[in-house]
Amino acid sequence: MGNSRKAGRLRRLARRGALVLLIVPALALAGCAQATPTPTRTPRPTHTPVPTATVEPTATPTPTPLPENVNPLTGEVVEDSSVLDRIPVGIKVSNWPPQYVRPQAGINSADIIYEHYNEGYMATRWTAIYLSKEPERVGPVRSCRLIDLHLPAIYKFAMACWGFSDGVAQIARDTEDLYPNRIASYSLGEEIAPDPFFRDQTRDVPLEHTGYTNPENVRAWAEAHGYTGRQDLSGMVFSEDPPEGGVPATYIRIPYQEMDAEWRYDEASGRYLRWSDGDVHTDFLDGEQLSAANVIVLYVPHWETDIMEDAHNDVYSLEYAIWNSNLAIIFRDGLRYDGYWQRWERSDMLVVTDVEAVPIPFKVGNSFFEVVPAEGLEVVVEP
Repeated sequence: MGNSRKAGRLRRLARRGALVLLIVPALALAGCAQATPTPTRTPRPTHTPVPTATVEPTATPTPTPLPENVNPLTGEVVEDSSVLDRIPVGIKVSNWPPQYVRPQAGINSADIIYEHYNEGYMATRWTAIYLSKEPERVGPVRSCRLIDLHLPAIYKFAMACWGFSDGVAQIARDTEDLYPNRIASYSLGEEIAPDPFFRDQTRDVPLEHTGYTNPENVRAWAEAHGYTGRQDLSGMVFSEDPPEGGVPATYIRIPYQEMDAEWRYDEASGRYLRWSDGDVHTDFLDGEQLSAANVIVLYVPHWETDIMEDAHNDVYSLEYAIWNSNLAIIFRDGLRYDGYWQRWERSDMLVVTDVEAVPIPFKVGNSFFEVVPAEGLEVVVEP
């Protein structure tokens, strides 16, 4: 379908998006015996949100292919292009409770991080994606969520997570492009060989927060299952210099239930630095504060499914409608760009465009995606 029809659909999305903007004012303004504590639950929604605006699926914009020695997930030139001839790896990382899981290990080495709500609209969990770098340890590793059945299709990675709830595990088994050779987990009923996971019990935390892995281990598991080689990761667009039309944005706060995620622009490095719950958030491996060249807020409809995720707390799995299109904000170089994320087919790369369907380029470097509900959560942005 041509760009003119595509742009027309995005304009209609823009008009529908105004309804979301009324709900989201920020867009309009610019080995231990301890038990893990139970978070305070948000009440179950009284209605099911509309998954996405009603549009006909169409192809996403086709950018110019990147050179063979450029990481397609970051836009960075790599010294050894052979590192791009391997599969990406996705690892599920816990982000709550903070006293048990922070600082996490290997986060600054990720090319892309997705942060999203856990069940019950409580705190958040991360999916970290690795291609060019191989930290010795990533974690603590926890169980997958429904979003982790979508992200591997976009970024073509082998997924590593400690487990699944029973209902989500069954859906994973029925997902033909992922099972059985692209999801390493103890919950899928098969012996894991070679086992990519290990424990570190040197910290005084509950057992469930002691699991780790690394990209090398996950790739060895995937290779043993026949999944290997360079993948088609085309679609993301990068630029060293910021495009025109940006609005100053040096402070971002996402007030997730049970925690705040904050990003503050550091002019000296040209990157956004991470705070969580008001504290500097660091990487356990290097002690450096977490940082990102790009912070991208994706407005994604969420709803509670009928899949029991945690019977102890009486909470159900969330679905994340990360398909078709919806509102997005890119933050880079201390600037804000409002647009629309697009993903029309399961295997499409997720891209962010303006209303004319022209991709908004990311800054060269790593990206941190903040997945927030399409309504009911106010993202705070300050110039």
